[in-house]
Amino acid sequence: MSAMKKVRPFIIILIALLQVRSNAAKANVGYTPHVSLPLTSVAKKYVLILSKSSQSVVVLDYNTLDSITSIPVGADPHEVITSPDGSKAYISRPEMNDSGHHITILNLQSLQKEQTIDTRPFYIPHGLALQSNRLWFTAQGSKAVAVYDLNVKKVTQVFGTGQDFTHLIQLRPDGKAFYTTNVESGTVSIYELEELPPYMPPTGVLPQGAKPRQEWRQTLIQVEPGCEGFDVSKDGKELWTASPAGNIFVIDLENKRLKSRIHSDVLGLHRLKITPDDKTVCIVSVKTGELLYYNRQTQQLEQTVKTGQGAGIYMDEQKNRMFLSCTPNNYVSVVDLATRKEIRRIPIGRPDGITSVSVNTPN
Repeated sequence: MSAMKKVRPFIIILIALLQVRSNAAKANVGYTPHVSLPLTSVAKKYVLILSKSSQSVVVLDYNTLDSITSIPVGADPHEVITSPDGSKAYISRPEMNDSGHHITILNLQSLQKEQTIDTRPFYIPHGLALQSNRLWFTAQGSKAVAVYDLNVKKVTQVFGTGQDFTHLIQLRPDGKAFYTTNVESGTVSIYELEELPPYMPPTGVLPQGAKPRQEWRQTLIQVEPGCEGFDVSKDGKELWTASPAGNIFVIDLENKRLKSRIHSDVLGLHRLKITPDDKTVCIVSVKTGELLYYNRQTQQLEQTVKTGQGAGIYMDEQKNRMFLSCTPNNYVSVVDLATRKEIRRIPIGRPDGITSVSVNTPN
């Protein structure tokens, strides 16, 4: 058989297959195959304000400050923080008269309550901080700071302060130090993870293989009973706090010592925050309704204005504005930091903790 005769049957089969494919394509003229498009999300930004009266979180539009909704969270909400991705909010509920032991978690994408953490055996949770999926909280009733691991859903670390009314907390950004105010003891705790030499036994001879170790150590700075609100400068070198007796304290965090004591002549000083530019310390009096502006470098009073009996402060860096929870007055005062003028007054029943958050919600 010639080579041509051997190839011819395969050519015929190939032509037939191409004809079938062509006919199928003609029958589907105008057909567009289905393509799955990726899900998109829309960023929404809110201001969250806790209301003790309604036992809820009031959700406002970040730009207009108009009310969007209110989410029930349970009795006695005090402090609120959000996760870095904006998906969750965590609310402490001290319930001091009932030895409270609850922290409420909200889903900010659905704007609904998601679950409640039972902090027992650590009681009266108040101050909150979040880092690397670990929720830190002060346990006032247990004279301690506890760390709740959100992955394993249990407390995995505890720091005893031994102080009365351990109230508010801030973490250093590197996670190797934290600070608390201990209100009734009149102290500030500086807890730091330190590199220590090997422990020397009473024999005076180090055991074989002894190595340096890392341990958390606490330094207590005496200030004054009643010191509650505090803030740390952006460079991490200073901590400011104030007492109801009208005294302001500046702590040198590098050397762990009291640096300055300033007398303001204003009673009822309660909470304070440093402005986003790190230049001014804003201090509110829950007794007189005065708001004090102190120059952080000179430690001199620059201005005093009446805003309301402030019991909490939130600094909004993006819009350069300050929110003051005037709890006894049932409103939140919004202040433009550039002009130091009140630009909005929002009626809220016994407001307390405030924050803002950007949330990506499915479109």
